[in-house]
Amino acid sequence: MFESLKKKFSRTSEKLEEELIEEAEKEDNLQEESGQRFSFFSFGRKKEEEKEEEDDSNLLPEATEEAESEDVDIEEEVEEKKSGFFGFGKKSEDEKEDDEESLEEEEVEEKKSHFWSRSKDKSDEEDDEESLEEEEVEEKKSHFWRRNKDKSDEEDDEESLEEEEVEEKKSHFWSRNKDKKEDISADGEASGGIFSFVREKTISEKHVEDILWELEMELLQGDVAMEVATAVCESVKEDLVGKKIKRSNDITEYTYLALRNAVSDIIDIPGKSMTEMIEEKKAQGEPLVVMFVGINGTGKTTTIGKLANYYLKKGYTPVIAASDTFRAGAIEQVTYHADNVGVKIIKHKKGSDPAAVAYDAVEHAKAQGKELVLIDTAGRMQTNVNLMDEMKKIKRVANPDLVIFVGDALTGNDATEQASKFNEAIDIDGVILTKADADSKGGASLSIGYVIQRPIMFLGVGQGYDDIMEYDAEWMLDQLFSESEDEAEVLEE
Repeated sequence: MFESLKKKFSRTSEKLEEELIEEAEKEDNLQEESGQRFSFFSFGRKKEEEKEEEDDSNLLPEATEEAESEDVDIEEEVEEKKSGFFGFGKKSEDEKEDDEESLEEEEVEEKKSHFWSRSKDKSDEEDDEESLEEEEVEEKKSHFWRRNKDKSDEEDDEESLEEEEVEEKKSHFWSRNKDKKEDISADGEASGGIFSFVREKTISEKHVEDILWELEMELLQGDVAMEVATAVCESVKEDLVGKKIKRSNDITEYTYLALRNAVSDIIDIPGKSMTEMIEEKKAQGEPLVVMFVGINGTGKTTTIGKLANYYLKKGYTPVIAASDTFRAGAIEQVTYHADNVGVKIIKHKKGSDPAAVAYDAVEHAKAQGKELVLIDTAGRMQTNVNLMDEMKKIKRVANPDLVIFVGDALTGNDATEQASKFNEAIDIDGVILTKADADSKGGASLSIGYVIQRPIMFLGVGQGYDDIMEYDAEWMLDQLFSESEDEAEVLEE
């Protein structure tokens, strides 16, 4: 997920590192150090490891108790084995007689073995003589071949020395030549390639200007909205310019933190969760009414089925309104999902008034004490004025607490543009992005909330009814900055 954005961010870090190190080399302001070079993604993993260590420390008392109980069990087993061992010493008289008989049998066996061993010794002596003769022959052969091998080894040594000299000349100034692969540890660190500056360097605007321009172009190619790409680059520039750099690892860390902070500001749009709103309405004795809008083909009806299933499992009782009365098969489709998850559906005949269906669903929920009403509407293009007016009528009649735009993450900038138009026409309150699990670019996920200033509420992450998750900005950051990456790909030039 979001592999494209990950690579763009890591390349920005690498390019800035190269820029500063090349400049320092020209200024004779560079010296190599021993140590490990951090990859861009290793900083995210280190934070996760610190969290895991904290979690483990919270479990220490229980773990100690379990260890103590295991020690007690082990001691009991040892005592049992000891008692069994000493029990063998207390033999009965019958057992003593058996022992005497076994001793006599052992003496007979010993005599037999002595006889056969004498015969065997003679044959062994003959075999030894033959083996000695064979060893002499082999030694002569090996001596002959060894002399020839020594000559070839000397020639190979001379060739290898020449090759090493050539390789040394070829090596890159920061030991990251393309002819050699760096050894990468499990932490995402690489041996070698650590440099420090004799005189501390300061990141200036000229260092980041070209690099951030390239980042902006790459973000636009990844379906990130123009205003979002610009905001990210401006934020990174503000964070980096003026930073004092002592080691090459500092460059990677500062770039990582600057990008993470920029993205964090973009994706973290404040807003209440749907679950919180259901609880608030429940306290008032009212159902939460949610209206879903969007164009055809984005997975709107399937998303309604997923949400009905999601809140049914949380202990709430949803009801679905089949207010898409125009599209052929729409009522049958939403009925199919309602039956599969086991929730009530309110529907009228095809071609009936969609606002009336929504109104009946709300009244049913109030009468039956149900906590959630999910209103399906006809998919329409944002440019169709008549259909948009029909949608406004449904909103006036049903008076929903939430209007949610359902967009396809794979459409990138199109999803952002659609959300903007729907927001202008009907004032949406939140977004659900479908097919987020298949989105390698991540442009819509990064842009849509920031552009319309509305929170992403859920992400569709598969085709099953359980494949939906509440959106979490921290989780999104982890997807972009903390997941493991192909280290060889990240660290190579």
